[in-house]
Amino acid sequence: MFAEENGLDGDPRIKAISDAIRVVPHFPKPGIMFQDITTLLLDPKAFRYAVDIFVDRYKDKKISVVAGVEARGFIFGPPIALAIGAKFVPLRKPRKLPGEVISEAYVLEYGTDCLEMHVGAVQPGESVLIVDDLVATGGTLSAAIRLLERVGAEVVECACVIGLPVVKGNWRLKGVPLYVLVEPRLDDLVHSQLNNFQINLPVPIMNEPYEVMQKNLM
Repeated sequence: MFAEENGLDGDPRIKAISDAIRVVPHFPKPGIMFQDITTLLLDPKAFRYAVDIFVDRYKDKKISVVAGVEARGFIFGPPIALAIGAKFVPLRKPRKLPGEVISEAYVLEYGTDCLEMHVGAVQPGESVLIVDDLVATGGTLSAAIRLLERVGAEVVECACVIGLPVVKGNWRLKGVPLYVLVEPRLDDLVHSQLNNFQINLPVPIMNEPYEVMQKNLM
């Protein structure tokens, strides 16, 4: 669900977070409206708002592990973990961790990828929050859920700063609740064209097909 559906409708912090995210049209390829969170990080107030909203949601849920998905989950995950008294565990791409790892592969639009975690980083029965910056199709988060469940952890929720409108309502990833702060933004040119009926939706937001999202959001 989105934060605005869970008691934060009209909260000025949500607008501040959304406004701080830059849209880069046609990156990394034509037709993609890239959601750039680096501008959010340049705004200390908006960055703090994002972290605070997550902390308020999870501080009393007895979460012992915050797992951040490479790479931007490494930005939002650690401050949340510190604030709620949990340890932070990085979920990395292949061959980035020096110790013994457990791996989980997942399918992309063109090929496959993999997430890895150090063996022993998460213990059976631990309660885990998964953090990333954006959910598009849910493929990466679903792989993270599978990876953590394989070691006996309980994934409490997945938390993302940005999510497509299709995840509004009681959406779940492989049965795990999903919590999102804001929808993707469109650039001013697209908004102008939409207002003048010069283009038709949908405007591609991420480089993965909608059908893949439907498979993961169950």
